[in-house]
Amino acid sequence: MSADIRGVVAGTRPVDWVLAGVLTALGALLMAWNAVVPDTVVSAAIADGTMVHPMSSHSWLMVPAFALATVPVLWWRRNVVVVTGVALAAMVLHDLLFGWVTRCGAGLPLAFALAYLGAFALERARAWVVLGLTVLLAAAVLVLDATTGLEPLVLVAPVLLLVFGVGRAVRHRTAMAAELRLRTTELRRLRDDRAALDVADDRERLSRRLDGLLHDRLLQLSAAAESGATLGPAEARDLLAVIEDESRRTMDDMREVVGVLRGGDLALAPPPSVAHLDALLARGGRSESRLTVTGDPRSLPASVELSAYRIVEHVLDALSDRPDARIEVAVHFDDDALAIRVVGPAGRTSQVRAGVARARERAALLGGSVDLTVRHGRATALAQLPVPG
Repeated sequence: MSADIRGVVAGTRPVDWVLAGVLTALGALLMAWNAVVPDTVVSAAIADGTMVHPMSSHSWLMVPAFALATVPVLWWRRNVVVVTGVALAAMVLHDLLFGWVTRCGAGLPLAFALAYLGAFALERARAWVVLGLTVLLAAAVLVLDATTGLEPLVLVAPVLLLVFGVGRAVRHRTAMAAELRLRTTELRRLRDDRAALDVADDRERLSRRLDGLLHDRLLQLSAAAESGATLGPAEARDLLAVIEDESRRTMDDMREVVGVLRGGDLALAPPPSVAHLDALLARGGRSESRLTVTGDPRSLPASVELSAYRIVEHVLDALSDRPDARIEVAVHFDDDALAIRVVGPAGRTSQVRAGVARARERAALLGGSVDLTVRHGRATALAQLPVPG
């Protein structure tokens, strides 16, 4: 049994109680009818052709004896071959003990259920063994059946084969679905690993950039300070003003680089920004995506632009990936904040919440926030990012 199917058929589940209970109840009702039906009714049924043989027994022991064949279905997930063999043995014993009675109304559904379960739960060779056992089970049901006799077996056998084929098809589909889930999980893990590697590369590159920036600016400031030794008071004041301006510009550049380093983002040249959101939506392959920009669009600090792009990217990754999914992204430029609103199909709630959690971490780096609401299958993520004055 493959690992994918083993996880599905492990243990005993509520549906097994329902299946075994229905088959047992059906058998109990039919056997109770066998016990109470008058011989005159049976004779009349034989006369009009609805039965083929007189009843051999009216014993109430038929009820628990038939349950020996149906109750083991409760444990089919442990070993369906054994369960089918027990059902066949119990049915043969029922034939030997009670002879001609009506069994087809409960015995044939039992055979059909076991054929399906065997096809679904087992590898090909053992599944065919179960199919053979269910054919024998159907024969044991019909060989001394007072209502039908053995003749319907030529019709029952193809039905068993059809049910068996349905079980194999469901097994194949279940295995494919499990494999797809596994591959999806693996792809997400690889995507996260790749992002982590890119983050490390990005930080190393930006660290080198910061080191080079500091080295160059300090050399420039040192040279300017040394040249001031021969200047007069007025010229020295002008030089100090230049040094102050250069120092402030150096600090601004350093803040920008450190802001990107704190964000831990993918190294891109140029770094993605709000202006790249159109390309991000087009890259998703969703035909119904729409971007709306309102307010006073302008260039923002690199850390804010990059964070806005990443927040939208995280939310889009978490939404449903159907090609026809309708995605709406609205960006509003305010005086002191950037508001982002993403609306789309929710898909799995856990996946949406995980994506929004990543977006929330990104917003928190800048002192912002991301709120999520899910209603009627649509998720709405609203992000607020402060913009330094």
